[in-house]
Amino acid sequence: MILEDISLQLQAGKAKIVKELVKQAIEEGIPAQTILNEGLLSGMSVIGEKFKNNEVFVPEVLVSARAMNQGAALLKPLLAEEGTKAAGRVCLGTIAGDLHDIGKNLVRMMMESKGLEVIDLGTDVSAETFIETAKKEGCQVIGVSALLTTTMGAMEDVVKAAEAAGIRDSVKIMVGGAPVTEAFAQKIGADAFTPDAASAAEVAVGFCR
Repeated sequence: MILEDISLQLQAGKAKIVKELVKQAIEEGIPAQTILNEGLLSGMSVIGEKFKNNEVFVPEVLVSARAMNQGAALLKPLLAEEGTKAAGRVCLGTIAGDLHDIGKNLVRMMMESKGLEVIDLGTDVSAETFIETAKKEGCQVIGVSALLTTTMGAMEDVVKAAEAAGIRDSVKIMVGGAPVTEAFAQKIGADAFTPDAASAAEVAVGFCR
């Protein structure tokens, strides 16, 4: 079954083969949404689970994500024709003063692998930018990452800015990063803390329902 092959080759990180197989599946008339869900996303969610259980590590995740992105690029125009909607929309970034992005990038890949549309704001993102983007793009979730204890405090600014902008009830705020804890998340009034990228994606999908 070609969809199973796509999933397996993606798990192996074979971007070139994934691309060929996606092309083949399109030519065989398989709907783009089916190729995405049963081929690319199912493979990526296996990688996500393995990553969560420490069976694979960051390099493998990155290689598989690259394969997924290349396959997904071929499907994008077709998905638009089919009128496929993303499972939800998230804006994601590393908090102001912090330039670390590996964790954030992993979260983005895991979220995308769950069918979420992610607006990646990059690093050193101000509370205002998070809020403006969430309002403009109609995001259900704001994801904020920090790797430094010195920048963690600025996460509270995002919660406060959401309140001030009147969107706190309609947007869920998720926080994560090495120094961040569940207790800290509760203290600043965030909606969720997740310890790893795979869990972050699962929680975000739940928030978008």
